[in-house]
Amino acid sequence: MTQDPQRGWPDRSSENVLAPEPEPEAEAQVAPEPEPEPEQEPEPEVLPELEAVPAEEPEPEPEEEAPRTTEHAAGDIEIPDDIDVLEGEAGPTRRLIAVVVSKFNGDITTKLLQSALLELEAVGVPRSQLTIVPVPGAFELPIAAMALAKTRRYVCVVALGCVIRGETPHFDYVSSEAASGLQLAGLETGIPVSFGVLTCDTREQAEARVSKGADAVRAALEMADLFSQLRSSAASG
Repeated sequence: MTQDPQRGWPDRSSENVLAPEPEPEAEAQVAPEPEPEPEQEPEPEVLPELEAVPAEEPEPEPEEEAPRTTEHAAGDIEIPDDIDVLEGEAGPTRRLIAVVVSKFNGDITTKLLQSALLELEAVGVPRSQLTIVPVPGAFELPIAAMALAKTRRYVCVVALGCVIRGETPHFDYVSSEAASGLQLAGLETGIPVSFGVLTCDTREQAEARVSKGADAVRAALEMADLFSQLRSSAASG
């Protein structure tokens, strides 16, 4: 402190001088954090090379079988001209014809009978020469056919019936006995007995085959004519 020589006061001028502000310290430079290194994708696992397996050739599809026909083939055959032929024909006759028909499954056997009657009319057999014998079922057909054939009044017997498969073996027994019994009737009597019995799995199959009544008529008439020719040839020597 200095004194003012004029007034005797201490000189304080030097105290009013502002002290220089301290220079700001340089900010400490912070080292930048190192950037994380990018994660390396794992290298794909290398599998050992496999030997190439030749592709198997597809197996050829089996050829489709031709659909089996549900109807019998036509009964025409070729016979050489230089051979004698003895063959019957389904035509009119002057003798009586018996038709034995089963009443079981009557809706079917009625149509079988209608088919047989139309065929008899078509070949020229009048209804006056017909005898129709209804029986309870197909099992009784052979008994009636045998009895009719034994009278020797009828040139042939036409048997009509229908057996439809059920849940029991009844079908097998009835159809088998009907077939063997009708054949036996013809064998023992020498009178043609035709088999017009439908043996079907369903009623629809039977409905589709009611025209077999006409087939049975033609078979019976043809065999009757054949037997007539045999007796004539035997008598003439």
